[in-house]
Amino acid sequence: MAATTVTDSGGVRIITEVIPATDPRAAQLASSSRPPASTVLSFQVQGFRKAQPKALGTIHIFTGIIHICFGIILTLSEHGTHSLPVASGVLFWLGLLLLLSGSLLVESEKRDNILLVKTCCVVNMGVILSTLVATLLHTTAITRDIPGCEHNAPYQLRPEWCSDIENKMLSNGLDSMFVVFCLLEFCAAVAALAFGYNAVKQHNYTRMAL
Repeated sequence: MAATTVTDSGGVRIITEVIPATDPRAAQLASSSRPPASTVLSFQVQGFRKAQPKALGTIHIFTGIIHICFGIILTLSEHGTHSLPVASGVLFWLGLLLLLSGSLLVESEKRDNILLVKTCCVVNMGVILSTLVATLLHTTAITRDIPGCEHNAPYQLRPEWCSDIENKMLSNGLDSMFVVFCLLEFCAAVAALAFGYNAVKQHNYTRMAL
């Protein structure tokens, strides 16, 4: 039996009913007091969207296209021996990774899908590591001579284009530009990973609590 108490306060009658745990109505009230799973999920994805994933994704897509385009141009235009960034292929695989990351971030703006957020976190972790490797390769290329122009022997003849200092200046300028791009990509990936991790952590906590 449910215990009922009546209290009069300021002309208002308050009726309080205590329902025992064995009463079927108790289970109904408990289930109705919980927010729908879709509402909780949407709230968590909204937290990830505070990072503006569409803007971050646009940055990754734009810089990814630049990486791939310059990779093609430099591969075709460089003399016999390719520079370190071109020979390593970093312009291509980093560009493709950025296109993938950017597409996922833009898509996460449209869908309330926590699995998509988790995928963004994994891919952006790869972007962070890749940009660090790319920065190391570009800075190393800046400190080295143009490929094919190294002083391997004291009386070795160097090609004529090695004496043109503008070639080295152009090469250093491009590598410096890519270092700046890598810094921008790194910051965007860190922001996406931080907000994504927070959303995933809230999702896991909510599932355990429910």
